[in-house]
Amino acid sequence: MHCRTLSLRSLREAVGLRSDPFIHPEPSAGAAPLKMKISAIKSLRAKLSRDEPVLGLWIGLESTAITEMAVALGLDWVVIDAEHGQLDWKEIADHLRATVRSDTVALVRVAELDRGLIKRALDLGADGIVIPWIETTEQLARAVAFARYPPEGERGIGAERATGWGQCLREHTAEANEHVLVVPILESVAAVSAVSAMCQVEGVELFWFGPADFSSTAGYRGEWEGPGVAAQILAMKDRIRQSGRHCGVIATGDDNLRERLAQGFRAVGVGTDSGLFLRSLKGTLATVGRDQPIRPALTPESPQPGTVARPLPRPPETMRPDRPEQICPVGRGAPFEIAPGVRFEGLVGAHSGARHLTTGIVTLAPGAVLPYHSHPCSESVTLLEGALEADIEGRSYRLSRLDNVVIPPGRAHQVTNPSPTEPATVHVAMASDTPTRALVSERFAKKAMPDDSCGQDRAERVTRFATALRGSAGPNTVFIDCFNRDLMPGIEISGGYGLFQPGGRLPAHVHDFDESICIISGTATCVVEGRRYSMSDRATALEPRGRVHYFVNESDLPMEMLWVYAGPVPERIIVAEACATPEGNPWR
Repeated sequence: MHCRTLSLRSLREAVGLRSDPFIHPEPSAGAAPLKMKISAIKSLRAKLSRDEPVLGLWIGLESTAITEMAVALGLDWVVIDAEHGQLDWKEIADHLRATVRSDTVALVRVAELDRGLIKRALDLGADGIVIPWIETTEQLARAVAFARYPPEGERGIGAERATGWGQCLREHTAEANEHVLVVPILESVAAVSAVSAMCQVEGVELFWFGPADFSSTAGYRGEWEGPGVAAQILAMKDRIRQSGRHCGVIATGDDNLRERLAQGFRAVGVGTDSGLFLRSLKGTLATVGRDQPIRPALTPESPQPGTVARPLPRPPETMRPDRPEQICPVGRGAPFEIAPGVRFEGLVGAHSGARHLTTGIVTLAPGAVLPYHSHPCSESVTLLEGALEADIEGRSYRLSRLDNVVIPPGRAHQVTNPSPTEPATVHVAMASDTPTRALVSERFAKKAMPDDSCGQDRAERVTRFATALRGSAGPNTVFIDCFNRDLMPGIEISGGYGLFQPGGRLPAHVHDFDESICIISGTATCVVEGRRYSMSDRATALEPRGRVHYFVNESDLPMEMLWVYAGPVPERIIVAEACATPEGNPWR
């Protein structure tokens, strides 16, 4: 059989097309042949000019059915992610084809500011490009130039899909410069000072924010919006909107979507394809107590000792509680001055019915010192506000917000507020419901430890919040284990930090020991066997052994907690969700 190459010209002749430069049937009167989706781009720009929101989806999975669903649902845009993930150029082209003849603008996020990558994405038919990690006006101007044909820019002309495979070079190049969208992502602290100047770069009408990378550059790696990051992003957003440009960001959930729109973001991503799927899947699993975190190894998490992989229909009868839960707001504890300028308010302890556990808040006046002392039990100290130096037998650690230091029994230590003007506030926990302390007269030579020091081997342990290993304990949660038997052999208690994004929650569960939970920011809903409590402003809950409970963030803002168990291993036993309701309370 004879085989020959089929040219576009011969293909047109073979199927009976006339000399129309597009390889599609000739349009009927009044219709336009396939080109850039100019009407979709104009519609998106018109909505933005009227200060209307344009909603979209971030695409990272291979299936083009996802993009077809986005188009069918009338989303204004999709971003096909070629920076992260596994999409190759064929898959990117397939996603672009899924938006043909629609009113959904298709953008491609390239891996970096690179002329070749931008040219290739646009040649495949993208309506615009998204460029990560833009920090200067020079970088932004180069991105615009790479996306435009000469003489205005530096984009090469190719005989690819965007030009009808070379059949409509003149038509496409005549309109592309005017309509192509160039969207930078601002995702580093370094971009803050350049925002006003970036708003003067011609050819850019929409800026995107990357909160996670921004948090990383601010010292809060692994967080979506670390302390202070949300305020910085909002300030940048205000400057951009004042210049007549618009801002976009991905929402973390339904409440956050509404929050972002109210804040003035106009190009809001409803989520990523994988994120939306996981959110739905994990939410469904959580309703039957089957949700669990995904581990880096992508294998199911092995249950810890005392933890069940599947929920029990009810807690073991041997855990029947003998005390009610207690909710203690700050101000209702047992405050007293333990040293000049050092005030301790116990929130959980013997006075609240706790066993083997005391937690509370210590406030140090400017310059105040709690002199060297020791305890017959382990102690945890977490900085909440201000500055703090913790000295353990002379080794001096300067703590930042939410850094944690744990001191073993009998180890001499002191804490100091080095600020001459601002108070310091810390959360403390001790492995006793009636802790005592002994003053230490011995003098220790002071040795300043490095800012990233994590403590002395087999002595104190320091968890640096910015670099601590993070995991999850439920949907939309981030957890840090600061101390337990595995991290610090011989310790009697365990504890750490939890971040709950809007909608974040834990499954219904019980412990074989008492637990203290202090809400250090935001508002939490604590559910104990159907009884609901709203907690904020460092209010602390005592959950006695055997009480079925869970925490959920029902607000529109993040919530943070510090949790401490009166046991050396963070064990929890998941039970059926019905056990946390009035009707299903197993202890009635």
